[in-house]
Amino acid sequence: MKRDASYFEQHQPELIYIAKKLNDALRLESIFTEAGLDYGVEADKYKGGIVFQTERVGAFFYVLPEALEAAQRIMREHGYRPREPDREAGQ
Repeated sequence: MKRDASYFEQHQPELIYIAKKLNDALRLESIFTEAGLDYGVEADKYKGGIVFQTERVGAFFYVLPEALEAAQRIMREHGYRPREPDREAGQ
């Protein structure tokens, strides 16, 4: 179920995926909702391109740490590739 920012206030949410297209974001929202997974999503900027980098806007998906493994499994079952945690951040 899609949650608002207040749901994550007392926790450190895990960034699990950045959807670069609207249809991709809507499909993942539907998959998470159908699976009964609590998640958050917000629009944010990311850099794209190799030679000519540009700033773009995507849908950033977050889950609580205790839901991370389940979210990754659900995503893989539906052909998504979850974002790997940042190793530099101590994860």
